[in-house]
Amino acid sequence: MTDPKDDAPNTGQLRAGALGTAAITFFVVSAAGPLVAIAGGIPLGMMFGNGPGIPAAYLVVVAVLLAFSVGYTAMASHVRNAGAFYAFTAQGLGPVAGGAAAMIAVVAYNAMQIGIYGMFGQACSALLSSTLGVGIPWWASAYAAIAFIAVCGYRQIDISAKILGALVVGEYLCVLALDGFILAKGPEAGINVAPFTPSAFLTGSPAIGLLFCFASFIGFEATTIYAEEVKDPRRSVPLATYASVLLIGGFYAFTTWCMVLGLGAGNVVSFIKGLADPTELLFLLSDRYANAGLTLALRLLFVTSVFAGLLAFHNAVARYFFALGRDRLLPVWLGAAHPKHQSPHRGSVAQSVLAVAVVTAFAIGGADPILTLFSWLTNVGTLGVLALMALTSFAVPAFFRRRPELTEGGLTTTVAPIVAGLGLVGAMTLAVLNFDLLTGASKWLASALPFTLLAAAVVGAGLALRLKRRPADVAAIA
Repeated sequence: MTDPKDDAPNTGQLRAGALGTAAITFFVVSAAGPLVAIAGGIPLGMMFGNGPGIPAAYLVVVAVLLAFSVGYTAMASHVRNAGAFYAFTAQGLGPVAGGAAAMIAVVAYNAMQIGIYGMFGQACSALLSSTLGVGIPWWASAYAAIAFIAVCGYRQIDISAKILGALVVGEYLCVLALDGFILAKGPEAGINVAPFTPSAFLTGSPAIGLLFCFASFIGFEATTIYAEEVKDPRRSVPLATYASVLLIGGFYAFTTWCMVLGLGAGNVVSFIKGLADPTELLFLLSDRYANAGLTLALRLLFVTSVFAGLLAFHNAVARYFFALGRDRLLPVWLGAAHPKHQSPHRGSVAQSVLAVAVVTAFAIGGADPILTLFSWLTNVGTLGVLALMALTSFAVPAFFRRRPELTEGGLTTTVAPIVAGLGLVGAMTLAVLNFDLLTGASKWLASALPFTLLAAAVVGAGLALRLKRRPADVAAIA
């Protein structure tokens, strides 16, 4: 096979200068799915986790992720690669560890992206049925989304940025409007900070609550994936990373605080358990404190929020395929950028084909799109991203230790990354031990699903070892 870098001047390089700080922030905030988390994940986190203590749990998670971001952005100033976690791990811990991280990333981000098609299909079909009286199966809505996203991913990245920007702004405005209605009308117990106290945090099962909070942030780490395409990456990538953590974390902590006040701290868990569908909580609060118009807007934006997450994760997966093809860990033809759009078009096509195959398999099997496709795959994706973040945290001090000429402080390159890495390993351990509660799967399946990531790591390490027979290829990794 020929090296893609020899095909044309730009085939191994994405379009530089295509994005600014705001565009990257839109991508990562969209991938985190603000309204998906508020309407879908948070009610479950309250019910199974620590109930009224979810706002405090978000503050804990923000602290861990800020510590992670310190070393992550410091290394991003010296390593710019669309492979992000894979590239950082390879540069810090060596090509074999990098190969393992590469395959974990491929499985994790594909699982996350494809799993979300289950939620989108169900939500979109339900919305069409309730508003227009049109009944279509969930998989038809999913196929329509796959087709549209495939076109966006194939073409220039800024087309996707404009779509994401409009959707994310709408989500934030509507949810913040509901928060305002709750505070303005005054909760029964009055406005207080009880949900942020240690006693509230320790209510019920704080471990499960923390895991749901971590899952709400998946996608924020994608800032470095776009480093090759951003204007002034030394400035834009750190700004976008910190902005994403603070924006997402502040929004979630504030909104869940308002939700707890609206329900009453003592009533949170019992109220949600009494609902036939816990994901109706946000809309019921809107009916109670706001009006039918805002509730309809939230329902519409819930569907578009899921779509925005699909689009953002698709872009991330396409760039991983591109980076790994360019570095010969995956078929080399994936590492060619489009000669006109300078997009990772082949990675985009590969991801779309894979999504069609998986959605078709679940549809033929008659599986529930939420309880199986969404629940199983997105939790595997969450666990995989936590593993990648932990690997990256430990790669940062190793990278800078071997490069003493790089002037970075010890707090930035050693202390903060190690603290974050230990916190992330703890989160991973909690996730594996409670995977049956997170996924709703049987004990056997809940034990087997995490091993897909271990198998991916073994395959990736094996691919990197195979390249050792070609030293030039090993040196080119990441």
